[in-house]
Amino acid sequence: MAKLPRYLFPKDYMADPSANVFNGKLYVYPSHDRESGEAFDDDGGHFQMKDYHVLSFNDVENDEATDHGVVLDVEQVAWAEKQMWDNDVVEKDGKYYLIFSAKDYNGVFHLGVAVADCPEGPFVPEPQPIRGSFSIDPSVFKDDDGQIYCYFGGLWGGQLQWYGDNGVTPVPGEQGVVMGPAPDKKTPLVLQEGTPALPSRVVRMSDDVKQFAEAPRPVLVVDKDGQPLKADDPHRFFEASWMHKYNGKYYFSYSTGDSHYLCYGIGDNPYGPFTYQGVILDPVVGWTTHHSIVEFKGQWYLFYHDCVPSNDKTWLRSLKVQRLFYNEDGTIQKVINE
Repeated sequence: MAKLPRYLFPKDYMADPSANVFNGKLYVYPSHDRESGEAFDDDGGHFQMKDYHVLSFNDVENDEATDHGVVLDVEQVAWAEKQMWDNDVVEKDGKYYLIFSAKDYNGVFHLGVAVADCPEGPFVPEPQPIRGSFSIDPSVFKDDDGQIYCYFGGLWGGQLQWYGDNGVTPVPGEQGVVMGPAPDKKTPLVLQEGTPALPSRVVRMSDDVKQFAEAPRPVLVVDKDGQPLKADDPHRFFEASWMHKYNGKYYFSYSTGDSHYLCYGIGDNPYGPFTYQGVILDPVVGWTTHHSIVEFKGQWYLFYHDCVPSNDKTWLRSLKVQRLFYNEDGTIQKVINE
């Protein structure tokens, strides 16, 4: 048996792995880091990813990744200018839908959709972003009844703090009118200590998986007493939503941002609330922690990234995988990053 964790693709810098199993193979859909020359800033301006690759594995513990090359480039997306950040893929009726985040020409993040006939791509983008979409880090979850849900949102550079309670309004811009933050994008929402943390969002997708079928809802992570985690709690949501299901329960996991944990809660339905359970992964080398959790060939795995190979250049990250185990009560054993 291979020694884990292992780096999945040492040939290049990739991050934010969204792992999915399609047709008996494991596919990883990462963002693609690069040296852009952009200056570091707190809003992530140095993360200038511009395309997506797809990696596949028959044996994720031992085999080298098959790189299927560029499956979507920002130049193909009419509405997007830059920063092709996190993405995820879901299958429906033999089609594969890549949901991704990117900035438009007014500097506002939206979610977009691109469609392929096979999980390896290439993916053809829709001409416009999803109506009413905002922020970053989409994770797409297909429930047992076939309904598809998108979890998304990220603070600071991810712009979630601009929106309050989905309060999006048209904002004039150089490229026309876009759906932007309210009341104005120069005045972000500031949360005070002791107030509820700003939650991520969940939304059911339309039957064609190209639009929202409803208004996005808050994803509440609550304590054992049912109270939402507070904004100053080091285990509160920041970005990197992921949803998976285990023994009939829904597991919402996420990154805490500046405290660098991966945490999770458990709920009874896709909308939550999710009762906070604990830390999945302690901080790794590098500022961001972004992950996915999937079962493949009878073993559960945690996919994530760190910056060890690039000597702690936070914008040049490398994909990793480690086995994940559950306790008898359904809680997740903390993963040790060796």
